[in-house]
Amino acid sequence: MKELILKYYYLTKPGIIYGNVLTVLAGYFFGSNWNIQLSKFILVILGSSLVIGSAGVFNNLVDRSIDKNMQRTKNRASVLGTISIFNGIFYGIILGLVGFLLLAFLSRLVFILGLIGFLDYIVLYGYFKRKSIYGTLVGSISGSIPLVSGYVAYTNSLNFSFWILFLIMTTWQMAHFFGIGIYRLSDYKKANIPLLPVVKGIYRTKVEINVYIVLFLILNIILFISQKLSIFYLIVVLIFSIIWLIKALGGFNAKNNKSWGRLIFKQSLIVIMVFSIMLSIAKLI
Repeated sequence: MKELILKYYYLTKPGIIYGNVLTVLAGYFFGSNWNIQLSKFILVILGSSLVIGSAGVFNNLVDRSIDKNMQRTKNRASVLGTISIFNGIFYGIILGLVGFLLLAFLSRLVFILGLIGFLDYIVLYGYFKRKSIYGTLVGSISGSIPLVSGYVAYTNSLNFSFWILFLIMTTWQMAHFFGIGIYRLSDYKKANIPLLPVVKGIYRTKVEINVYIVLFLILNIILFISQKLSIFYLIVVLIFSIIWLIKALGGFNAKNNKSWGRLIFKQSLIVIMVFSIMLSIAKLI
């Protein structure tokens, strides 16, 4: 029984859920300035988690033919058939219905954002990642939704800060996923996924990683200025982001691209964690 429960648990891609909930929290704390309204807080966390989990289930089901060719995904329950397609679909629908119901109780705007993120991940990203080098950019929309959903859960506004936060997450994701693309290049080639490093080469991907990190830095400066945040926020975020940039620039001299891609991926996780923490307390310090 425990083993079966774990299979359904991992079908939701829990690592993605936890990572995105971190940004939901950051967005909510930033938008509310810690003036927490418990009902809104609970609804946005639970609703977002269930919707993201539902999207993870459907993504696993849709990507079975791709996942079976990749080393890191070939043992997923959806690939091995230990969870049937029917059960997986039913499970995903239940998670999605409950999640969207909670978001609808919260606000129409958060519900719409959740729906956009869900459809982008399942439909648009599911299509474009098989057809175009721009699949990563398309998929970044869904990855940016949790942060701004947390922000909108309190503010109920698509204001200037909303768009800056959205772009910050987009630029972070592009550098993050291109790092994974280089690190897992052999997997993507085997699965015939037209990711940028597969189609345009590693050098072009390294250039774009550095461009997106610079944009991430600039957007954080704009957020700092526009919101009149503490200089402490800017210093901490810039320090970790500049370390990320230095490591990214070092890629042009890297002898082992796989190890370098893994390094960029790991540093990106540190950056998003630091950014989320600092954004959460940005208006308190």
